[in-house]
Amino acid sequence: MTPRPLPTSPAPHRVVALLRPPQAPFPLACATEVFGDHGPAIPARYAFELCTEHPGPVRTGAGYDMVVTTGLEALERADTVLVPGWHQPPGTEAPPAVVAAIRAAHRGGARVVGLCSGAFLLAAAGLLDGRRAATHWARAAELATRFPQVRVDPAVLYVDHGDVATSAGSAAGVDLCLHLVSSDQGAAYAMRVARQLVMPPHREGCQLQYAELPTSGPVADSLAPLLEWLSGRLDQPVSVAEMAVRSQVSARTLTRRFSEQLGISPGRWLLDRRIAATRALLEETDLSVETIAGRVGLSSAVNLRRRFHEALRTTPAAYRRAFRAERAG
Repeated sequence: MTPRPLPTSPAPHRVVALLRPPQAPFPLACATEVFGDHGPAIPARYAFELCTEHPGPVRTGAGYDMVVTTGLEALERADTVLVPGWHQPPGTEAPPAVVAAIRAAHRGGARVVGLCSGAFLLAAAGLLDGRRAATHWARAAELATRFPQVRVDPAVLYVDHGDVATSAGSAAGVDLCLHLVSSDQGAAYAMRVARQLVMPPHREGCQLQYAELPTSGPVADSLAPLLEWLSGRLDQPVSVAEMAVRSQVSARTLTRRFSEQLGISPGRWLLDRRIAATRALLEETDLSVETIAGRVGLSSAVNLRRRFHEALRTTPAAYRRAFRAERAG
């Protein structure tokens, strides 16, 4: 069935994307695909423009340059200012001129949106003070450390405050952009755009990123044998005292080593591994929650559900359904 024509809009909503080298190509592509030109099938309701602090070639993280001819003055006429990722080396500050331009645009009524690491610039401008914010799960701890006044939520896809919005990484940027289109232009228009992008029409911002839980990563020789031993015994209860005996150190020394090398306690590390194993079994098998609880050392279905919800804010059944639906799609 041919969709009904959508009404035209006399005044396109101006979206200005602020770039900085090395620009991440993917979040910019997410914004371009949603707010850019969709051809004659979908009436143009957005005018999409790029700007940068220093017009000219802008290096990307993929090794090629983009020529951006417009400077920060473009933000003065924006209805939405969009930051599609932001490279800010540790120990450095955001450029004062950029921060001032972002603040001025916000004061002037522009909506300011940060995709993925774009939240770092919004935080530097003070637009996220006292507010919840999303960013890529792998950088959530860094954002929280650098900007303690921001309430970083490492799990959700996006957070929209109306005047300010932030998203998690990768495809979550598309989710936020489609959400904004729906807010601006209505669900029918957003659904038409999503269909052209071969995307689901809507995912709620509160949906989880479902990122990998923390693992040990590279660790010193003093912990590596213990972590390998624990990983092979997830179905068994293991106390910190037993871990200490296995490592031939005191429980206090073991706890200090975990804190120094992994940033968490021994018990927390072990629980994270049990939750990660639970997720793998939910994704890859049809085992019951009770059976999974026994295999990952969480003793009962009740305990597994409680721990799983604390970690991921969803139930095992909902998690399994989400991944089955994603795989089927």
